[in-house]
Amino acid sequence: MLNSSLKELSALLAARKISSVELTRFFLERAQRLNGRLNAFITLDPERSLAQAREADARRERGDAGPLTGIPVAQKDIFCAKGWLTTCGSKILSNFVAPYDAHVVERMNAAGIVNLGKTNMDEFAMGSSNETSYYGPVRNPWDPERVPGGSSGGSACAVAARMAPAATGTDTGGSIRQPAALCGVSGIKPTYGVVSRYGMIAFASSLDQGGPMARSAEDLALLLNVMAGFDVRDSTSLERAPEDYTRDLERSLAGLRIGLAEEYFAAGVAPDVARAVQAAVEEFRRLGCETVEVKLPNTRLSIPVYYVLAPAEASSNLARYDGVRYGYRAPAYQDLLDMYMKTRAQGFGAEVKRRILIGTYVLSHGYYDAYYLQAQKLRRLIAEDFRRAFERCDLIVGPTSPTTAFPLGSRTADPVQMYLSDIFTIAVNLAGLPGMSIPAGFDAQGLPVGLQIIGNYFGEARMLNAAHQYQKVTDWHLRMPPGLDGE
Repeated sequence: MLNSSLKELSALLAARKISSVELTRFFLERAQRLNGRLNAFITLDPERSLAQAREADARRERGDAGPLTGIPVAQKDIFCAKGWLTTCGSKILSNFVAPYDAHVVERMNAAGIVNLGKTNMDEFAMGSSNETSYYGPVRNPWDPERVPGGSSGGSACAVAARMAPAATGTDTGGSIRQPAALCGVSGIKPTYGVVSRYGMIAFASSLDQGGPMARSAEDLALLLNVMAGFDVRDSTSLERAPEDYTRDLERSLAGLRIGLAEEYFAAGVAPDVARAVQAAVEEFRRLGCETVEVKLPNTRLSIPVYYVLAPAEASSNLARYDGVRYGYRAPAYQDLLDMYMKTRAQGFGAEVKRRILIGTYVLSHGYYDAYYLQAQKLRRLIAEDFRRAFERCDLIVGPTSPTTAFPLGSRTADPVQMYLSDIFTIAVNLAGLPGMSIPAGFDAQGLPVGLQIIGNYFGEARMLNAAHQYQKVTDWHLRMPPGLDGE
C-alpha cells in the first residue's frame, strides 16, 4: 500500500482486498509515527477520519462508490472543513473550528474521499519554505535539515514521506509547484477559476488557486476530476462543462511542440538543476516532441509585480482578523482600538505583518498610481508574453525552482533572497495559466529536482498527458526518501 498509486488503491478497494478503514488506519498510523520528525500535519483526528472511512465502506457495499471512494487524502489547512480545526498556519486562527466545508472539501466528501488530516503550511500561505507557520517549520523528508518548500510544504512532505497517498494544496505564486519540486512529488495548479476558492482562506484573491498533489500525473488527473467544477458562491469560478482530465493520458506525444524559454535557463539556475531539466527535455524529444525557442522577456518583472499585487490584496483580505467575531483575541486591552492593535500584533507572524504593511503602503493615497496601477499594467505584459509564446508551442517546460531544497533558516533573514525562489513560478499565476511540477532527477546531494510544465488556458489535460508519458519512461516519481520505507 505504501507505494501504490490512487488507481491501484482504488482497484484494491473495489476488489474488497482492503477496506477503507484498514487503508485509512494504515496512513493514520504512519502519519502519527513520522509527524514528530517531519511536522507535516497540524491536525490529525483519527476518530473523525475513520468514521468517514466506515461510511465509504458502506457506500461500496451499497454499490454507490466512485473511483476514489474510500481513499484518504490530506487537506492543506487553508481549506475549511466542517468540525475541523482550520488554522491557516496562524496563531490568529489557532482556535478556529470551521462551521462549513470549502467547495473542494464538499466535492471530496461527495466522492467518498476520506479527510486524513490538515497539513502544515506557511502562515496564510505567505512563504516559499514553510518556515513561517505558527506551528513550526515542516522538514523535507529527503533531508530533515532542509526546507520542503512552501506554502504547501506540509502537503508535499506528507505525500513524499508516504504519510498520505495524496493531498490538496494552493498556489498563489508557486505554492503547489515549488514544494512539489523540492520534495520530489507531482503537483498541478489549474487555470485560474477552474477550482472554486469558496472556503479556501484568502491570501491574494486574483492569484489563489487550489490544486492536487500526489506521486504521479495520473493521480493528479483523478484528483482534479473531483476538485474542479463551477461554484456559484465564488464569483471567479468559471462556468464550464465538466472535463475528464484522464482522457488524454495515453495520447502519443509525437509532434507536440515544447517551448524552451531562454529566461528559464539563464544565470542563477543551479548546475545540477539545469542538467536534470536538459535531460528531461531530451527525454521528451525521444518521445516525439519538437522543441522550439520562445521568449518571455517580462519574466524578470514577475517578482516585483507579484510583491506589489499580492500584498495589496492580502492587506485587504486580512483586515477581517480583528479579534471581534472569531479567532484569537488579545487577553488584555484598554478599548476596542487597543484590542484590534494587540490582537493583530500578537496574532500575526513577521512575514504576514511585512506583507500587510507593504500592501497598505502601495494602496495608499499618492502611491496607488505609482505602484499598484503600474504593477497591473506589467501583469498584462507578462500575460501577453505567454500568449505570443503559445502561438509557437503547445507547452513550455523549464525548471520549477532555480535550486533544490535549501537549509532551514538559511534565507529567513533575507526576504528578497527567499522571494527569488519563486522566480519561475510566479508569472504563471500572474497570467492565470495552468502549471505543474513533476520530479525530473536529483542533484549531487540526492535532493529532488522539479520540472515545470506550463500550458495554455484550460490545457490541463494536455499537460497531464505529457507528464504521464514522461513518467512512463522514467522512475523519478517512484523514488522514496531514504530511511522511510521501513518506518
